[in-house]
Amino acid sequence: MSTTLFLVRHGETVWHAENRYAGVSDVALTERGHHQAARLAAWAQKAELDAVWASPLSRARATAAPAAQALGLPVEVDPGLAELDFGSAEGRTLAELPPGQAAAFRADPVGGAFPGAEDPRAAAARGSAALRRIADRHPGGRVLVVAHNTLLRLVLCDLLGIPLARYRTAFPLLRNCSPAELVMNEAGPGLVALNAPLP
Repeated sequence: MSTTLFLVRHGETVWHAENRYAGVSDVALTERGHHQAARLAAWAQKAELDAVWASPLSRARATAAPAAQALGLPVEVDPGLAELDFGSAEGRTLAELPPGQAAAFRADPVGGAFPGAEDPRAAAARGSAALRRIADRHPGGRVLVVAHNTLLRLVLCDLLGIPLARYRTAFPLLRNCSPAELVMNEAGPGLVALNAPLP
């Protein structure tokens, strides 16, 4: 029995324009981010969803809330969906980091993770485990999952057998509030769509 997960990066935040690493920092959505969440809710009303899940961080819950409200469903939270802690890069851009740190990260974002950051391998494992838990909770269902840019790219690599160090090149962009459709079944995960446009 297949479960379909619609993986969504939260709406635009106040750090988005400057490309600052938000990680575990609890930054708010912009006005545009709230508009993106409203469009996601309009899409959700036609998507025949059975559940709505989100990361515990407020930007993910605020993105998921309009869709859940439109469907008469709660926003269920799984801590495994939280974004990585980026350590020394939290709240900063790559250009603001010491050149050696930025260069190491660009060369290998897993082996050269920022000092003090969560191990990306551990983040991929916890995120993948969260998606499996959610799929097990809703066998045969269709589920909206709102999480984060880096976590979702790592999880997609992990589930699809792509080396984690390639997460920035294999998935260079997850657009805010644009669903990725992932089918989970006994044969293994399969990616059906990425960055699907909203109406």
